[in-house]
Amino acid sequence: MSSVLKAGSRPPWVGLAAAVWVQIASGTTYCFPLYSESLKSVLGLSQQQLTILGVANDLGVSVGIHPGIASNKYPPWVVLLVGVVASFFGFGVIWLAVSQTLHNMPYWILWLALVVATNSGAWMGTAVLVTNMRNFPLNRGTIAGLLKGYVALSAAVFTEVYTMVLKGSASSLLLFFTLGIPVVCCLLMYYVRPCTPAYEADPSETAHFLFTQGASVVLAVFLLTTTILKDVFTISNALSYTFIGIMMVLLMAPLAIPVKMTLFPSNKKLNPPAGSSSDNLIVTDPLLTKSTSEPNVTNINDGDDISEVDELLAVGEGAVKIKKKTRPRRGEDFTFREAVVKADFWLLWLVYFLGVGSGVTVLNNLAQIGVSLGFNDTTTLLSLFSFCNFLGRLGGGAVSEYFVRLKMIPRTFLTMVTQIIMVMTYLLYASALNGTLYVATALLGICYGVQFGVMIPTSSELFGLKNFGLIYNFMGLGNPIGALLFSGMLAGYVYDTEQAKQGGSTCMGPDCFRVTFFVLAGVCSLGVILSLILTIRIRPVYQMLYASGSFRLSQSSDH
Repeated sequence: MSSVLKAGSRPPWVGLAAAVWVQIASGTTYCFPLYSESLKSVLGLSQQQLTILGVANDLGVSVGIHPGIASNKYPPWVVLLVGVVASFFGFGVIWLAVSQTLHNMPYWILWLALVVATNSGAWMGTAVLVTNMRNFPLNRGTIAGLLKGYVALSAAVFTEVYTMVLKGSASSLLLFFTLGIPVVCCLLMYYVRPCTPAYEADPSETAHFLFTQGASVVLAVFLLTTTILKDVFTISNALSYTFIGIMMVLLMAPLAIPVKMTLFPSNKKLNPPAGSSSDNLIVTDPLLTKSTSEPNVTNINDGDDISEVDELLAVGEGAVKIKKKTRPRRGEDFTFREAVVKADFWLLWLVYFLGVGSGVTVLNNLAQIGVSLGFNDTTTLLSLFSFCNFLGRLGGGAVSEYFVRLKMIPRTFLTMVTQIIMVMTYLLYASALNGTLYVATALLGICYGVQFGVMIPTSSELFGLKNFGLIYNFMGLGNPIGALLFSGMLAGYVYDTEQAKQGGSTCMGPDCFRVTFFVLAGVCSLGVILSLILTIRIRPVYQMLYASGSFRLSQSSDH
């Protein structure tokens, strides 16, 4: 028998603690506003050129097809290693340009470097998300919300480092990305590894997840508070480094769970499912055995790793019989080809595309939106968006988990509600009323985060965990496509047109983005309609899956 890690053991929780740091490291795509102004001024770019770079920023982190395929074939450390290499070379090239170490760097090289740099986040994020979703299959919404929540906090974490340690230097931040992220991931990749999932619900897991969620909320509040204090008061170097130290301790809080499990081990033994070995969940039997007077007759479709040649030989020797293969039903494991022909797949993709694509347009242009409305220091605005984005992701996973388990209401109902709020938020942006910028940014951050917290577990529940990495990353393509259409082609064009009318170097006033906000409101209105249709379509699936009070494990948990 092959050796695997036991269910309920410390390694899954150690891996989750390591995943928190990797997710923070993978969130560099949300830091584009921190160095976008330096790119624009140092390289002399127009706003439309800058927004096209923003598309590259979103394209890189969202193109996760290859990481999704790799996560099914290779161990997590290999997937993480690819991300390390991409981060080093991608951000290294951008640092050379911003620091003017290399002069007159061609625009297309910079664009490709940004794609490679942020694509590192796709490799890192896929490695830890797929691994932990499989390690904790009974808590998919919680895991998705928690890990994606930490990604959202990465902007606030890096803003803290940027302002308090690096003194607002964009070139120093890019150098930090070039060297620091690879070091962190190399140190932690050993601990991100697959474990045998628990066979049944463990009451202690609820307390452990509540502690981890609580620690993440404390971290988020701390980051927002220190950002505001920095803007209101003059912070000394000693106090700045103290804040950074406290932040590091809060980031290590999830490690308290495996420490507690070591010091106070539980004597409770989880019962394995009927028909499985108590020592090992994975039992492998050879397809072909020596011929005997009583041939071993099995079904040809029982195994997933049978080659075509072996199938033909097995049929010829009478070792197997062919059973007609049936298509999977929603809630079972789909291959990618089986999933893409389903209407639910494309409805989920469109709903995600309309919600995240419009939201990322505001995020990519947040610095310019703030400046156009008279806010010169936009770091507070970015930290507010980051904090609320975190709350949306964490809450989206946890709240939707409540609805599906107790009410059997699909998670996409929450998507519909938040996209209604997004419509009103874009209209609030367009009004440019005094005092509404921070309110609109907070509301958008929460609703934007919910799109991630809902899409990830929904895709695993509809199409299974076996090919989850590939399916989830294909869904993620809605982000860069939305950024290209709504940010690169729309927002950048509207901004540059208004700037040309004003004749200045910077566009000022609400007209710089007003048309963009009206279009985004219309886009999200369509998303509301589609999410309602999807919710009605998949409601029977959730009633079937959660009717017994607990979601059954798919076969892919035996990975």
